[in-house]
Amino acid sequence: MGNVLIIDDDEKMCAEISTMIRGLGHDATYVRTRSDGLEKSLSEKFDVVFLNVLLPDGNGLDLLPNIKKTNSTPEVIIMAASGDPDNAEIAIKTGAWAYIEKTFSIKEMMLPLTRAFQYRQEKQSKTLLVDLKRERIIGSSLTMKICFDLLAQAAASNANVLITGDTGTGKELFARAIHFNRPRTNKNLIAHEILYNSPRTDRNFVVVDCTALPETLVESVLFGHEKGAFTGADSAKQGLIKQADGGTLFLDEIGELPLTIQKSFLRVLHDRRFRPVGGKEEKKSNFRLISATNRNLDQMAEEGMFRKDLLFRLRSLSIELPPLRERREDIKDLARFHMARLCDRYGMEPKGISPDFFETLISYDWPGNVRELVNILDGSLAAVGNDPTLFGQHLPIHLRIRMARDAVSKPCSTHITTKEGAKSAEALPTLRNLRQSVEIKYLQDLILHAGGNVKKSCQLSGLSKSRLYELLAKYEISMSVA
Repeated sequence: MGNVLIIDDDEKMCAEISTMIRGLGHDATYVRTRSDGLEKSLSEKFDVVFLNVLLPDGNGLDLLPNIKKTNSTPEVIIMAASGDPDNAEIAIKTGAWAYIEKTFSIKEMMLPLTRAFQYRQEKQSKTLLVDLKRERIIGSSLTMKICFDLLAQAAASNANVLITGDTGTGKELFARAIHFNRPRTNKNLIAHEILYNSPRTDRNFVVVDCTALPETLVESVLFGHEKGAFTGADSAKQGLIKQADGGTLFLDEIGELPLTIQKSFLRVLHDRRFRPVGGKEEKKSNFRLISATNRNLDQMAEEGMFRKDLLFRLRSLSIELPPLRERREDIKDLARFHMARLCDRYGMEPKGISPDFFETLISYDWPGNVRELVNILDGSLAAVGNDPTLFGQHLPIHLRIRMARDAVSKPCSTHITTKEGAKSAEALPTLRNLRQSVEIKYLQDLILHAGGNVKKSCQLSGLSKSRLYELLAKYEISMSVA
């Protein structure tokens, strides 16, 4: 028996759903506002939550991240009076179990509930005796937890995996984590079907940087060649595909793979067979494929720049890594981890980190993501030398200049002067408070200008949909226009 929470302002709908749920042998509770729903989900444990999008005190989607963060981490089924593709996308990316329309019959609405309960029961019945090896992947935000769940799924299967995300988000780290979390076939771990007697964790992890493949030698690099196959081929050479035999082949920046080779590689994926350049016989290579890209492969496929049939094969499983600006709550942990690692590398004593140092890191948008953050920390260590504490002053000058320019370019009414003409220290807000007040005002103006339209708000602001909803939830702002 499970416990279900319904958050919907339609009392008749709540009563009908509750009756149906109780008929299935579960407990059901309902509330009619967003605020009551948040309070209820924080105070009690629920297995499944039915959450309506339109509520009297705001957008129900804003509640989704908060509900998923509760101790019981319930499965959330989003309900909408009429389907909105944008909302459906946001809901699934934020961890919703399903997105359904209220036009379904009550009986039809119970199907995702039944499946959600089955999923939770099976999940709870599994006893994993080892923790996921995350190596240098740091984060506890909701978006990263979703990525870790997908990582675990990928590691436990043989399916092809496509990892997407901006440059510097950690795509290769995730690929390596999938490879090295491959379960071993002994009594200490859950058994999984493998293709070799030795687990892949003991075999090669072969990286192919598709941006660095020489166009004239790409077939030779991937498939290998026989002696005399072309000018300069003084001896036979094994290709990267064969080197990955029994292990993992990681195609980094797969979007750069030349079209001329994509058809040949598609056949390799299908048959796990290939012919070296100049060879007469086919060779076998049974590898696990993981690919990564920062490009939009769907758009490239529509424009004829990437083969659709290859794309379909690449993403049996997909993991989309969020940019750092969309998981700012992880920045402190990332900074502490990498600062400790860098201090250890350079033989330095551990450093303290001042609040203003953290505030600047959190306020910055990080176009280079985690990779840029690590480089900034490295430069800050060079600046601090033997001093025990890192202050904002130790950040690289280009970052401090950019933050200073951004601060003075924003209108601020808090510059109050005293009778003597000096600025009052008491009138100055903290950097964090100033940033929050500016963000709140901006979001309110944005919603007004966009008429409450999500897609238009994203176009005007340059924010992704997930980041927009994250900010709206953070400040409890509704997309509705008064």
